[in-house]
Amino acid sequence: MSDRSIEQIEGTCDKACEILKRTNDGDDLDPIHLKLVEMAVNGFLNEEGTAVFNELYKTVITTGYIRPFFHGIQHLMIDNVGYVYWKSEVVEHYELPWAYSEEARIAALDLERRCKILESRGVVPTNRTAIWEWKD
Repeated sequence: MSDRSIEQIEGTCDKACEILKRTNDGDDLDPIHLKLVEMAVNGFLNEEGTAVFNELYKTVITTGYIRPFFHGIQHLMIDNVGYVYWKSEVVEHYELPWAYSEEARIAALDLERRCKILESRGVVPTNRTAIWEWKD
């Protein structure tokens, strides 16, 4: 076990439980944030990771958690099993952790382009329209 005190461990576990409680048992957390909570509970964070975890806790408690956009792309989000959403509609599935690679970021930018084109045509972006039937 690490050099962490019992108080640190208990404090971290209490914070993690509160984060999970306020985010639908973690289902509403971005996969990266869920992994951060897991690593905190298991004692695998360095000083910088602990600061990020504490900031996540503070955000969840004070202002409420808002899942960040996937690769910073507005309207694109990813869930904890890799489903990618455009405005709440599933449009793709990326394997984790590949979803956070540079290659996946480029693919996500192309997916954004497709979704915007579909919307401009009055078509709701879905995995069928943005992936399976995409012809452009």
